[in-house]
Formats: sequence, structure tokens, C-alpha cells
Amino acid sequence: MAEPSPNLLTRARDAVWRPTPGSLRFLALLGVIGNAAIVASGGAVRVTKSGLGCPEWPRCTGDSLVPTRDSGHSALNMSIEFGNRMITFVVLAIGVLVFVAALRLRPRRRDLVRWALAQPLSVVAQAVVGGIVVLTKLHPASVALHFMVSPILLIFCLILWIRAGEGDERPRPLSGPRLRRLAAGLPAACGAVLVAGTVVTGTGPHAGDADARRWSFDIEDVARVHSALAWITVGLTVVVTVALHRTGAPAAARRRAHELVALELAQGAVGYIQYFTGVPRPLVVLHMLGAVLMWIAAWRLVYALRERGPMPGGEAPPLAGPPAQVPGQSTPQPA
Repeated sequence: MAEPSPNLLTRARDAVWRPTPGSLRFLALLGVIGNAAIVASGGAVRVTKSGLGCPEWPRCTGDSLVPTRDSGHSALNMSIEFGNRMITFVVLAIGVLVFVAALRLRPRRRDLVRWALAQPLSVVAQAVVGGIVVLTKLHPASVALHFMVSPILLIFCLILWIRAGEGDERPRPLSGPRLRRLAAGLPAACGAVLVAGTVVTGTGPHAGDADARRWSFDIEDVARVHSALAWITVGLTVVVTVALHRTGAPAAARRRAHELVALELAQGAVGYIQYFTGVPRPLVVLHMLGAVLMWIAAWRLVYALRERGPMPGGEAPPLAGPPAQVPGQSTPQPA
């Protein structure tokens, strides 16, 4: 991972010492990007069989925090695994900066402080799970749990990013209750696809180490389950997208739906290419990154269906728009 540019570091420092809603949102966005990056780097660890490049935890080897020549692994494997651990520290540093900025923001917004505090605490939890992965020699259950912590952490980052850009008024729905319930099912459907994907990965050829334990499931069976859940998610997304257009939902919500459909179709294409070409390593990393982007898009769509007034300072909320009218209902019901 490239070193942060001096300009980026300067912006992060200013965002902490002179925080505004905009600078806090900038830090929250860095958290989103950092957690997406760590998923991709974790995929690189898996497909290069570098999962035990640092065979100890919290140290890399024996008495050393950094890789050494006598670890029994290649220099490349050690570098990849150690680099993945270092990205975790970068994400933790961003989480701490976000929390400090939320504390220093005036006027202080308590819900932003809570969402910000969740970020460094979650990164620490992820590091502990990472240690369990190493100590269990890449057991597929612990590997799956380690992966799923990142989407959970991304929820905190995303909500903070969105909330820092809007006000604190009571949520005003921008669509009818039935449509909002349908949209709320999208993150659940995407989550099911993610969980099924961890089972496929735990059964497939890329274990992270040649001697790592694998699930004994039939790879074709678990791949079919994963594919079926993905198609159900696509179908639900299409239904929500059509409903958004038919009810005159805000343009921002329609854009979020289009983005989600595009990501789902791209994910499906990558998945089928993987299946028919023997699961090449670059596509595994791309598929993992795409899964996280799909997860982000689903949550952004849900939050695009309500608004909470202008952000402090008088700036217009990014998702503002007139509420959609529902047949037989004069105004949408509050969330």
C-alpha cells in the first residue's frame, strides 16, 4: 500500500485539530476506503498462500515483530502477510483520528461520537480475530469470521460518513413504507451472499496456506447456493429499482439503485468467469473487493430513502428531495 501523500496527511491533521462536519466526513470516507482496501489485501494474502507468512501473533515470528529469514517462509509470503497487518494499523489510526475529530466537533453531536468510537474498537476486535486465524492455522471458520468483521466495520464508517453530511432533524422518509421495507432487505440479502461466499472460499482451492484445513463440502454445491442467493439479491434489487422509478423517488436514490444493479451484474460476471476458468488468483481478489463495494452500495441506497435536513453550517443535505407519494396515502409515514 502506497504511503499517504503529504497533502493527504495535512488534510487529516487539519480535520482533527480544526474539525468541521466536512472534515469529519472526509476522515470517515478514509475509513471506508481503508476497510475496503484491507479486504483486498486479505484476498492477496489468501491467493498467494501467505496466510502463515507471519506464523505467530501478535509477533510475526518468535521474538520478532517483523519478518525474519528463519521463519520458514519465503520473503514474498512474509512481506505480503506483514503488509496486511500494517494496513490494519493504518485503518486503526484513521479510526482514532475520526473519534478525536468527532469529540472536538462543535457543537458536539453525540450520535457521531458513538459511530466514531465504534471504528477503532472494531479494528481492535478485527486484529484479535486475525490473531485467532493465525493461531488456528487458518481454520476456515476463523478465516470467514475475520472477513465478515470488515463489512460490519464498514457499516459504522458508512453511517458516520453519511450522518456527518446531514443535519439532526427527525428522519423524513422520501418514499413509502413498503418500498423502504423492500430496500431494507437489500443489505440482508447482500449479507447472506457474503456469508455464502466465505463457505465457497473455505471449500475452494485458495486456503491461504498449502496445509490449511478446508471445509469438506462439495464445491459445486456450495457454489450453486452462493449463486442462487446472488440471483435472489439481483431480483430484489431490480424490483426496488423499478419501484423507485414508478413512485417518483429522489434522483439520488435511483442513482444508488443503478449503481447496485451494475455492481451485482459485474460481480456475477466475475463469479462465473472464476467458476469456468479454475478460480484464477487475480479474479479472487477482484471478487472480494466487488463484494465489499456491493455491500456499501446496498447501505447507501437504504440511507438515500430518507433525509434529516441541512448539515450544520447551512449546507444542503446531499440526499434532500421531495417525498414520493404513495397511492392512498397523502404523505409518507415517518421512519
